[in-house]
Amino acid sequence: MREFSEDYLSRTRQGMWDDSREALAPLELESRERILDVGCGTGELSRVLAAESEADVIGCDVDPRLLEAAGDHVPVVAGDAYQLPFPDDAFDLVVCQALLINLPEPAAAITEFARVSSDLVAAVEPNNAAVSVDSSVETEGDLERQARRAYLDGIETDVALGADARETFETAGLEVLETRQYDHVRTIEPPYDERSVVAARRKASGAGLADDRETMLSGELTESEYDELRSDWREMGRDVIDQMASREYEREECVPFFVTVGRVRS
Repeated sequence: MREFSEDYLSRTRQGMWDDSREALAPLELESRERILDVGCGTGELSRVLAAESEADVIGCDVDPRLLEAAGDHVPVVAGDAYQLPFPDDAFDLVVCQALLINLPEPAAAITEFARVSSDLVAAVEPNNAAVSVDSSVETEGDLERQARRAYLDGIETDVALGADARETFETAGLEVLETRQYDHVRTIEPPYDERSVVAARRKASGAGLADDRETMLSGELTESEYDELRSDWREMGRDVIDQMASREYEREECVPFFVTVGRVRS
């Protein structure tokens, strides 16, 4: 599966669930006793689960660096999503967030989640193909779509799985109870924090696209198309910096997440 840094996970999940936790209602958190968060990363969801329930919440991830950060919120255990280090029926809820989209065999992971759950399994997964960007820089939204399309085309896993996770649950033999949508909205507006300024500088230098070059060229994008996109991207980044200087830059990004909940068949 793909690996992510602590900074990336914190940045992309910043503010998630702060506005509303209604989409988590089908998890019946108030009645849970033991919850496992698989692929917990830095523990962003683990923290929410612990706050919304009286349950013992355990975070599980393969990356020891991320577990160190998650350990600030909940107890953590190192483990593989395909071979969890727990006995059968050890939890009454097993949940993951933005994990299945990075796995080559998501149904196999859900099957393993069901093994260690006595009741519910839930997945909070995005549809990364449906991300929308609204920016005061006229070209940013279109260039974001082009770059995202090229990047997603070069990834082998199903990064749009969120909207169709029901099929994965059914393949794993679970009874699907409900799917709810949660839109994670991230905004940039004055006054700009340091992270926003750094992101703008990376756009102006083309560093972000350079990091993704190999993945983007794994799809149908040609090298000449990549070079043209990066040139346009850098110009857009300079426009972002200019608008920041005059405190006119505003950006809103919406990532649709889908909370799918299934019950383990007895």
